[in-house]
Parts: sequence; structure tokens; C-alpha cells
Amino acid sequence: MDQAGSVAAQRALIGAVRGFAQRYCRDSPLCIGLSGGADSLALTAAAVRAGLTVHAVVVDHQLQAGSSAVAQRAAAVARDLGATAQVQAVNVDGPGGMEAAARQARYAAFNDVRDGRPVLLGHTLDDQAETVLLGLGRGSGSRSLAGMREWSSPWGRPLLGLRRSQTRAACQGWDLPIWDDPHNEDPRFTRVRLRNEVLPLLDEVLGGGVPEALARTARQLQDDADALDMPAADLLEECTYGRVLDIAPIVGVWAAVRTRVVRSWLLSVGAPEPNFRVVSAVDSLIVDWSGQGAVAVGGDSDSRLLVAREGDELRAYRDQR
Repeated sequence: MDQAGSVAAQRALIGAVRGFAQRYCRDSPLCIGLSGGADSLALTAAAVRAGLTVHAVVVDHQLQAGSSAVAQRAAAVARDLGATAQVQAVNVDGPGGMEAAARQARYAAFNDVRDGRPVLLGHTLDDQAETVLLGLGRGSGSRSLAGMREWSSPWGRPLLGLRRSQTRAACQGWDLPIWDDPHNEDPRFTRVRLRNEVLPLLDEVLGGGVPEALARTARQLQDDADALDMPAADLLEECTYGRVLDIAPIVGVWAAVRTRVVRSWLLSVGAPEPNFRVVSAVDSLIVDWSGQGAVAVGGDSDSRLLVAREGDELRAYRDQR
């Protein structure tokens, strides 16, 4: 991108971050998750230039040789920009594969050090498009297709309206050293293949504009979700008694609201992120009751978490293995 394009990208970034801070953070001190890549580096630079008080948190996942040096360099760049910075080393050993485990460890590290401050993340429109496409391919439903929200306290994503090409152009215009994570080009990861193979092909076949269209879809579904989540939350409060769910108030409501109540109740009794299959099976205990047995919704090595219907109630209980 030429100099004029770089300047335009810089202005767009600063404007996006300043506007975000005014809407959600009221110009309070904030943290930024910094990897050293173009997106988070551009976000850090734009936030400082927007006059915000920035503390950069660089998470060292310790998954690659030399990761500590990479993290320290990123922190040094943040300090040169005018932010404070720290490196937080984590162990990536959680469930769900390396990507999921690294994400869980990273967010936990941010939460540990933020000290009440919001945490801004460098996700762009391109990341949003990839997230929506992943959800579509997995049949994850509208909650997943709604993608990432601009603000979901304490997490903020000011760059969801901007392209990845803009963050790179801004960094180049500011003469910032970009670190390109080798994992972002590793075809073993599904998201990398979506980025490098699937989305470019879709863009070619459909005549362009696919990332923007997917991001628009996410925004529309977020609006729909907001309209459905509020009555679901009211119903949940009305019909929940600890580990018991009263069926009567929800049996006749729209499925989109009722299944939201079911999912939220399952989370409240300890079910780990119930998927479509689990929610549907529990919902069948409400609307398609024929005396079927309990539904397994989670558990560990010691016990299973089960949900059973008793009269006009659903009850969650643990069954020792």
C-alpha cells in the first residue's frame, strides 16, 4: 500500500479506537493484548495516539523456540510507543486441542493481570468473517454465527470494522516491526486454511465482498440475539429454583427463546458449554416428553451430570461413576 493508503489506514485505526473508548471505556486506563503481530501492534499504536492510557499484556505461550525473546521485543515496542507493558508466561495444557487451549490460557492471563481494566483485542473484520464461516461449517447455530461482539465486558474489539490489510499498512507507515507468527501460516490449523484457501476462493466465485458480507451477517444476528436474550433471561429468573427448572412457564414459548433458557440453565448447573445436541435433548424433555430417561450433559472422571424430568420440573443431579 502506498503512503496515502498508509496514512488513511492510520487515521481509520485511531478513529476506530477513539470512538470505541468513548462508547465503552470512557477514556479509562485499559489493557491491550499484544502479540507483536500487525493487528495487535496497530491497535496498541492507535490507542496511544488516541490519547489513551495503555498497558500492553504480552502472553508468552511457550509453544515455540525463542518465544520469550519474541514476547520481550513486543513489550519493548509497546514501551517505545508510550505504553506500559508486561510479559505473562503461560502453560498451554487445557482440553480441546492446541488452539483452544492456547486461547483459554491467554484469556485467563489477561483476566489475571487486568486489575479491573477492560482488555482490548486486535480482532479485525477478517477474523470475524473466519469465525462466522467456522460456525457455519460446524452447524453451530445463530449464537456462533453472530461471531465476536465489539464489546462484551471486559473484552473489547475496536477493529472489527477494519481489514487486516489496514493494520499492516498502518504498522508499515509507522515503521513498526511486525512479528508474523508461523502458526498463522500452518495448514494444520483449520482457521489458517479458511484464511488462505476457502475465503479467497469464495471471494473469487462470488465476485468479491465475502468477508464484509459475513461480518454483516454476524452483526445482524447479534441484534437478533439481543432481542431474544432479554425475554429468555426474564423467563430463566422466573422458572429457576437452584438446580430445578420449572417447565410450565416455558413450555409454550417460541423455541428460540425456550432453548436459550435451557442453555443458560444448563450452564448455571455446571454443564460445560452445552452444544446443539445436548440442548436439543434436554429441550425434548420439555416439549416431546414420552417418559424418556435422563440426559447426560457433562461430568468428570468421578461423576456424570444428568438432567431428568420429574413431573413438571427438570432436575440436574450427579451420578457417581
